Amino acid sequence: MIAETRKIRLIMELRQGGVTQTDVLTAIEKTPREEFVPELFRESAYDNRPLPIGADQTISQPLIVGLMTQALAPDRRCKVLEIGTGSGYQTAILARLARRVYSVERIRDLYLEAVQRFDRLGIGNVTARIGDGGLGWPEQAPFDRIIVTAAADRVPQALLDQLRIGGSLVIPVGAEGAAQTLWRIERTGEGFEEEPLTGVRFVPLVSGTVG
Repeated sequence: MIAETRKIRLIMELRQGGVTQTDVLTAIEKTPREEFVPELFRESAYDNRPLPIGADQTISQPLIVGLMTQALAPDRRCKVLEIGTGSGYQTAILARLARRVYSVERIRDLYLEAVQRFDRLGIGNVTARIGDGGLGWPEQAPFDRIIVTAAADRVPQALLDQLRIGGSLVIPVGAEGAAQTLWRIERTGEGFEEEPLTGVRFVPLVSGTVG
């Protein structure tokens, strides 16, 4: 009962923060965030703040998850690429909205834990793998949507190349500890159109894999 009350309060905070799309709010409401955080932090699962998940990584603040998902605007026809599986929380929300989600994680332990969560929660339309997120997933390209959950110094060309014409990419850009901006980039027949969305703070997008 306490968890439900906290969840209702969180959804109200997200509305006030600019997350207004009903399908996005519903996906967040139906995704049990407590399943994606360490036991130590479960009582804080519905606080509107990031939480540590190990390996110097965090589960993103729900407001940022909501704003990024809303900007991405996935639908049931979409094939989505996610860079940075992390705990799998953002992945699980995308899975409720998209046809298929492909997710790349560079840290083996986080990848293994996330895959176990997907199995436990019956999330069947996600395919995850260990890899260098900056390289995308060329074997599965092109993608209708691409979302990056770590901040890049610049937008990786590989991700732009793997975006379908008419598709969109949501990515935080900026150095760690410096000002970072969340961008929405749409691929058109002529090139790319960029739109800045809001200031954010993310861990850096790092090359290579761990473990």
